[in-house]
Amino acid sequence: MERIKRSWSLVKASFEVLKQDKELVLFPIISGVIMFFVTLTFMVPTLLGNVFDNLFVNGIPVFGYIVLFLFYLVQYTVVYYNSTALVGAAMIRLRGGDPTVKDGYKIAWSHILPIVGWALLSATVGLILNMLSNNSNNKGRGKSFIASLIGATWNVLTFLVVPVLAMEGLGPIEAIKRSWELLKATWGEQISGKLSIGLIFVLIGFGGGALLVGLGVGISILTESIIPAIVFGSLLFIFIVVLSLLNSTLSSIFSAAVYEYAVEGKTGFFDAKLIEESIYS
Repeated sequence: MERIKRSWSLVKASFEVLKQDKELVLFPIISGVIMFFVTLTFMVPTLLGNVFDNLFVNGIPVFGYIVLFLFYLVQYTVVYYNSTALVGAAMIRLRGGDPTVKDGYKIAWSHILPIVGWALLSATVGLILNMLSNNSNNKGRGKSFIASLIGATWNVLTFLVVPVLAMEGLGPIEAIKRSWELLKATWGEQISGKLSIGLIFVLIGFGGGALLVGLGVGISILTESIIPAIVFGSLLFIFIVVLSLLNSTLSSIFSAAVYEYAVEGKTGFFDAKLIEESIYS
């Protein structure tokens, strides 16, 4: 219960920042729209890669992995560019300014090379984890566990990379070292703040989703019509999209506040004790 209370406090604190600058939610929206078209663009290369692997390669799907790596590279570039813009704008607010969407993208563009470098490294790690997971299907669960362990460690190690990119513009390796340095110096080796915010949204999503599904099915049965199910199904989709956008935005705001506290010893809209309790274990 204490974990849930702290998580809710984090959401409310992050939301206070978002209320000051509602346009911050535009960054994940723009990122999501671009990624939708990126995914569509890669559908044909993915199919071709599978065909080439079946025709020319036995065993390791070489062409498939090449396409997957390129997809990861484009995906991460889009996501990190918009995330850096969001965090940069949030940092302006946390430091007493009044940011605009243009300000956020100006910060991201000024660090475009480090962002692409970070996307390249992340794509490489993502491909390795994907290969380990796929191989584990045929050779037991050992590699799957290793992939999960590496992924979890990677998430901890890189928790503050995006704020470091936004504010310091370091290269990918230096950004990882800086992220780890800030976390290790202040809170130790474990992070739960972002997971805390995620926990709240999981609970909201589960409760709201179950309610919408129940209403849709129940009313459809009572009225003997499929229309209520379609209506509530559409509402469920919108509900999930809105929750995802809020979760992404608030998590990025929180990471900006963590960076601000680690570097400056202050947190703006956040209670310093709240952040320490949520991250340190």
